[in-house]
Amino acid sequence: MRTLLVTLEFPPFKGGIANYYGHLANYWPIAEHLTVLDNNQGELLFPRGFLAWRPALWALNRRLEKGQVDYVLIGHILPLGTVAWILSWFRSTPYAIFLHGLDFSSATRTWRKRLLTRLILRRADKIICANTYVAAKVEKFYPNGEKKISVINPGVSGGIPRIDTARLAELNQEYSLEGKTVILSLGRLVRRKGVDQAIKAMTTVPEPLIHDLRYFIAGAGPDEKYLRDLVPPRYMKNIVFLGQLSEEEKWLWLNRTDIFLMPARDIAGDFEGFGIVYLEANLCGKPVIAGRAGGVGDAVIDSYNGLMVDPENPDDIKRAIIELASDPARRGQLGKQGQARALTEFNWEKQAAKVAAALSFNNES
Repeated sequence: MRTLLVTLEFPPFKGGIANYYGHLANYWPIAEHLTVLDNNQGELLFPRGFLAWRPALWALNRRLEKGQVDYVLIGHILPLGTVAWILSWFRSTPYAIFLHGLDFSSATRTWRKRLLTRLILRRADKIICANTYVAAKVEKFYPNGEKKISVINPGVSGGIPRIDTARLAELNQEYSLEGKTVILSLGRLVRRKGVDQAIKAMTTVPEPLIHDLRYFIAGAGPDEKYLRDLVPPRYMKNIVFLGQLSEEEKWLWLNRTDIFLMPARDIAGDFEGFGIVYLEANLCGKPVIAGRAGGVGDAVIDSYNGLMVDPENPDDIKRAIIELASDPARRGQLGKQGQARALTEFNWEKQAAKVAAALSFNNES
């Protein structure tokens, strides 16, 4: 089965969606490799202008015309789903649509987009949703498509990361972390991640506990100044911005942290599709505090691999911080359970096989 993935986001492009498709391609279980048509060289979109997706139409049509493709995976319902829908009237090659979160919300915001989205889903052979939250939204939007829908979460790869203990010792010394409980947020600095609410929660943690806490915020993004301005001067030793981390630094900090904190929330349809970083923290044996919103419920089971909180309520976030910061045994239990779950239920080899099975492909060896 010659399968082509068409996507706007693919490594080395950064982000959760690119990560999903990069791993799907790497672990594709079918004997015939998954071929990728991406936009990293600007092959699929014009920078601007009317019908900017015309290059994608031409590029995909060339592949289909040459008979090089038996099945098409569409990574973005708009605009790439439009291309697949148009070509489906002239070519017999079936296509599947992937949906993650914001992509579906954006595709249903106007009546024109809703109409086009419904047409694209109607012609699709399969619909793969990255979480149960989006799947429920799709079923409500397009009830006739229920039998086409499968939920395939993202996964993690590489097993438990190996950490340079010397570098870890340097980190402890550089930031004076000996005897401190470390809390970490990691991700793009945008409001849906909930870092602003986490900062508000941290500034209300009572003494003497606050003196033993260090909250580190890693990442960059458009809301960085807004977030920095939320930190009162007296808390600048307790709340520290790290900036953008390298891949090595990311795993170093995830290993050093005691609690991973990301109380993600839904802001007008902009929500966390899954939150692979929760699993990455679990992979390092760390418990997480997560917002009860979007697709996060697939990644985090309350009181099993972390604690779920009301992401709009700093007091609830504070409660969870205090609960875990005050109980090392509880942290250890949740982290250990999360690590086992990440390794067994969310490894990418298994997730890629689920995609192939959902598409009714034979797992050829």
